[in-house]
Amino acid sequence: MWPIILSVFMISIVLANSEKKSTNFFQDKSKLEDPFNLRDPFKAPSLKKETKKGSEKESTVNKLELNGKGEYSNIEETPLDQMVISEIKVVGVLIGKERRAMVNAGKDGSRVVILKEGMKIGPDGAELKAILPGGIVLVEKMSNVYGEEEFLETVIPISK
Repeated sequence: MWPIILSVFMISIVLANSEKKSTNFFQDKSKLEDPFNLRDPFKAPSLKKETKKGSEKESTVNKLELNGKGEYSNIEETPLDQMVISEIKVVGVLIGKERRAMVNAGKDGSRVVILKEGMKIGPDGAELKAILPGGIVLVEKMSNVYGEEEFLETVIPISK
């Protein structure tokens, strides 16, 4: 019985002393003024705009734009309706459940665009019908001399 009472008494003394020291604990140990109001380092910082001299200037984080895929990116995407089909070079193909094709959109070959089946490409709206291990198949709807609609298939092999 006595050990229990003695232990409760000792715990209450220790807690009373620790409450008195808790306010000065961080002032002696750290140079941070308010350590409990700091940002969590494992969470992304909030997107805030920086303002300088009355004009709004966006930080680098705010230049990220939400594209149609639900992803943020600061890389400018090439509009698919401006791609010329005769200048497309297939540089890679991903085969699997969701097939993808990587193509160079222009003559310079510096910009790679990722395409998937069903996308409309070019000013005429050619549809990417199939992505095969050897290349891609584009189908264009056009009208012939008699005014009838025809489908023109274009096969673009993987470039080396």
